[in-house]
Amino acid sequence: MPIRPWSPEDLGRPTDGTWADVAFGLGETYEREGRLEQAAHWYRRAAESGSADAALRLGAVLGRMADAGADHAADELLAEATRWLSGAQDATTPDAIELITATLNRQMRQAARRGLEPAPAG
Repeated sequence: MPIRPWSPEDLGRPTDGTWADVAFGLGETYEREGRLEQAAHWYRRAAESGSADAALRLGAVLGRMADAGADHAADELLAEATRWLSGAQDATTPDAIELITATLNRQMRQAARRGLEPAPAG
């Protein structure tokens, strides 16, 4: 089996279908280390390459990031998480349904927090 030479220009360019697996593995590694931004980056790359598992993990990681972030950033993270989770091919599995439910609950908590904020004067 011939070995294809690698170059830095190859980063981000899927070649033989294994790129999504490598990106997913990097996402898992970063997630285990608690480096959620890096995990999200690699899960996003794998999801963009068609990995349904990566789309689900990305939604979960974005939800965790939203829990830790500021309200404005949390809204954007939850919106992206919802897009990935609702578009995942395996969105009807129990794990996916649990992730979608958790994301919806996070969105409801964010909306409740905004409702408790004082209205701007003026």
